[in-house]
Amino acid sequence: MSEKCTISFECYPGVYERALISALVESLRPSGLIVTSDLLKSPSEIEQMVSDVLGDDPVFGQMNPLEIADFFDSAKLANGREMAKNWKHGLLVIVGTGASLVSGEPNLLVYADMARWEIQQRQRRNEVGNLGTDNLQESPGQKYKRAFFVDWRAADHLKKSLLQKIDFWLDTNGDIPKLVTGRAMRDGLQQISRRPFRVVPYFDPGPWGGHWMERVCGLPTGMPNYAWCFDGVPEENSLLLSFGGTCVEIPAMNLTLLHPRELLGDAVLSRFGAEFPIRFDLLDTMGGGNLSLQVHPRTQFIREHFGMQYTQDESYYLLDAGEDGDVYLGLRNHIDQEAMIGELKTALGADVSFRAETYVNRFPARKHDHFLIPAGTIHCSGKNCMVLEISATPYIFTFKLWDWDRLGLDGLPRPIHLEHGLANIAWNRDTDWVEKNLINRIDPLGQGHGWREERTGLHELEFIETRRHWFTSSTPHDTLQTVNVLNLVEGEEAIVESPTEAFDPFVVHYAETFIVPASVGRYSISPAGRSLGKSCGTIKAFVRS
Repeated sequence: MSEKCTISFECYPGVYERALISALVESLRPSGLIVTSDLLKSPSEIEQMVSDVLGDDPVFGQMNPLEIADFFDSAKLANGREMAKNWKHGLLVIVGTGASLVSGEPNLLVYADMARWEIQQRQRRNEVGNLGTDNLQESPGQKYKRAFFVDWRAADHLKKSLLQKIDFWLDTNGDIPKLVTGRAMRDGLQQISRRPFRVVPYFDPGPWGGHWMERVCGLPTGMPNYAWCFDGVPEENSLLLSFGGTCVEIPAMNLTLLHPRELLGDAVLSRFGAEFPIRFDLLDTMGGGNLSLQVHPRTQFIREHFGMQYTQDESYYLLDAGEDGDVYLGLRNHIDQEAMIGELKTALGADVSFRAETYVNRFPARKHDHFLIPAGTIHCSGKNCMVLEISATPYIFTFKLWDWDRLGLDGLPRPIHLEHGLANIAWNRDTDWVEKNLINRIDPLGQGHGWREERTGLHELEFIETRRHWFTSSTPHDTLQTVNVLNLVEGEEAIVESPTEAFDPFVVHYAETFIVPASVGRYSISPAGRSLGKSCGTIKAFVRS
């Protein structure tokens, strides 16, 4: 090639860059090659740069304004830019995280993308470390923390600036990369922003995990358990798009970044920015154990200590429960606060168990119960519960108070944040208050032919509203210009349709979460398939106006 041509391969942190570089050199045989990892600051300089952000806590760091550009050595980056600017003949390939910063206007911009869940799997297998570091052997938890607070946030900010410029998208999740044009990908995301959709769920074991999801969701056997399912967390989940029969997987966050107004609605966008504020996930303790006894930070605390603008208010909706299923929620009436604090501190450092039921309410849990958990409320799901957790999205900020004298799956104690936890417990949320305010607060709202609607929460302290619909026939819904997140909590199958045929009918199954963008407006949900003629139920969440 005699004419000048520059191709930038921007990479999300976690891409197998060495394999990509090898394949590009072998297939394209470029005249010049710039590898961005050669232009970064030294690992020690990067460590110093992020030290205040990460701190020494094993789980928590600080939200921060770090950008991908901050990882580069200024002199090396200047030399790389000079080389790209003055390139005269032949093909120049620039590859790696920050490639787009080296050549601002390449002839082609390719974005090598991947889902966060796949990155976590690679971190656990010690196949990838963090941006600009040599930390392959660091614990998966430490790599995840660093990615959550630093790598992913900086990379998403850069990605947002590139979304309209990308010429080709490269799906690097699997063993065989898949290439699609940027225009086709943007067209696909625009279509998704105007119709109901599901994200790709992922499942993970945990020290308290159960076996309900393995059976009901048809998951592979051989895992110790399935504790978690993220099924409605665009920051973590991915989307599958089909192009001419080829399935391409990209982070669902791309949709939030590219079409926030259509997806979220004006009010949610103005309040939260291009962030998806609602999370649905599944917690399976059927045949397992209790979750850790925990509390979430209150709003002022999370702002002052971690730089987050809102906190994790949440609720437990019971998809199923055993006869002995229960939920720990709030404090018992007239407890001795100082005695409880003393016992928690003793349990932290000695072989003495915390007497949870002496201080914390334990309520029986039955299918379709709804327990509301505003931040500051001590809580956990007990064993033999199948929980649909509905919450705000700062899910990493959980303060464990006690973990029932057990170890994590790695054989090590899980981190306890007793000081943070004690600073956030709402001590006035006792038995009387909890029973009045937080359990099955059902308010009938309306009904029609074959359906009825009721409010099930959440508490006035929380910004998420939930509505439950029971139905045997077509049930009207309206997004009212705000994103709706729903789960089919009763019935085997239902169908979501547009009264104006604005989108193709969309089928969902039991326990599946689906998202209806704000732009959809009116839609209906009806029993379908084996649920025809039977009663179905959905739970719907949205941001209160």
